[in-house]
Amino acid sequence: MSELTLKTGQEGTTAEQFRAYLSRLRAGDMGALPAVGALLVLVALFGSLSPYFLSLINFANLFVQAATLMMMAAALVFVILIGEIDLSAGVTAGTGMAIFVKLQIGGMNWILALALAFVLALATGWVIGTFVARIGVPSFVVSLAFYLAFPGVMLWILGDGGVLRLEVPEVSAIMNKNLPAWGGWVLLALCVVVTTLMGLWDRARRTKAKLPNRPIVFLFIKVAGLIVLGGATVALLNMNRSQSVIPGNEIMGVPLVIPFALVILFIATFTLDRTRFGRHLFAVGGNPEAARRAGIKVARIRITAFMVCSVLAMISGVFNVSRIGNVESAAGKSIVLSAVAAAVVGGVSLFGGRGRLAHAAIGAFVIAIIDNGLGLIGMSAGVNFVVTGSVLLIAATIDALARKRSGGSIART
Repeated sequence: MSELTLKTGQEGTTAEQFRAYLSRLRAGDMGALPAVGALLVLVALFGSLSPYFLSLINFANLFVQAATLMMMAAALVFVILIGEIDLSAGVTAGTGMAIFVKLQIGGMNWILALALAFVLALATGWVIGTFVARIGVPSFVVSLAFYLAFPGVMLWILGDGGVLRLEVPEVSAIMNKNLPAWGGWVLLALCVVVTTLMGLWDRARRTKAKLPNRPIVFLFIKVAGLIVLGGATVALLNMNRSQSVIPGNEIMGVPLVIPFALVILFIATFTLDRTRFGRHLFAVGGNPEAARRAGIKVARIRITAFMVCSVLAMISGVFNVSRIGNVESAAGKSIVLSAVAAAVVGGVSLFGGRGRLAHAAIGAFVIAIIDNGLGLIGMSAGVNFVVTGSVLLIAATIDALARKRSGGSIART
């Protein structure tokens, strides 16, 4: 393979691209491949151990169950990419939802109340980012302070009962309603069109800048895979998954949360992959000093990353309160650790500068399948924690070994 083929990863024929991919695998750059492999193994394992795991109702439930964790993992990707962490993302979402429900019950318009919850998210992200980027306090310490403080704020908001019920049908519908059968196919068609147009746009941009492009067959393969997998998913979700034999009690259609999650992930992915902010974020995560010398405003990028993280975490909080129907004082305390596990399992490097939102989403499905499958075969919550912790340790070890093998340092700068 020529030296040119190795410069940007875009040069070369289809065969050369395939050989370059194998070279990256041998060098330890596996991306989401371990997560995809784990996903397939877990599906086969739990499918053989439980007759209910591969049922239509559980298939749909997995998407709903994974949505909250997926959004929280996507939130944390923005700070993990710069080599930081936000332990308070979950309780920030919980506090925001407590404010939202309390104000709505008190008579405020639910849209305005929800907007104020997102204002809290922006403010919290700005404060944490400022302490980290301007003052130099480690993100672990700052976010831990908020992690410890916000549950007290929630207790003050929720009162003696410690629980408030959600009474907003529009929000409850997100996790509990489904699209009509035709809506799933429209959603798939839109995904195919957007994927195709984005691929062609990327190629046009590179051609205009006189940069090489991968063979267009890779775009065809990507679109074909989306059509096959997406079509199968929509077809399965459009089947009646209700166990009732009474006419009119059918449950079918793509869960409403899926289009919400896809739109948000698309916007976030577009921001990371195709904007100046995204390029600067990766640069800061890869080498902060080099980014600073290149003229990138490192402190501003870090503060913005924490603000984006808090906003996406608040969306995860909306998904959570929609699903369970109430807000309690312990909301968000445990999900952030599972979200870190999901991101790392998906191939997002804890050392910063490497990872993709789509990979974190795959990692979230892995964690959700572990939780779902172990519950179906009757394992205790203790076993769930042990297995999830073990998967995280393995993923983090793979990340560290891959970084050493590729010549990167595991030391923070």
